[in-house]
Amino acid sequence: MQIDTTTALFSAQTKVPHVNKDVDDAALKAQTDKFESLMLKTLLDTSMKDEDPLYGKSPGDKIYKSMYREQVAEVSSGGFGLSELLFNFLKENR
Repeated sequence: MQIDTTTALFSAQTKVPHVNKDVDDAALKAQTDKFESLMLKTLLDTSMKDEDPLYGKSPGDKIYKSMYREQVAEVSSGGFGLSELLFNFLKENR
């Protein structure tokens, strides 16, 4: 038994018209900014190790430092170019 996949392939290649592109673009930009924030957080976690022999350990020290790096990453997202690059790529390939 042979299955005809041409209809499925053709329908997958057609683009679905978007009703409100401004809302879609804003949502896409927000998601790419969140992705850039995640990448920056990972970079900060790697570069700012929690091991510092000059200062003693205090309870919750790692939690506060992690929260600090997360806030720095969120505030900085959208300014490094990764978000814009990803946004433009995804917008063109919808």
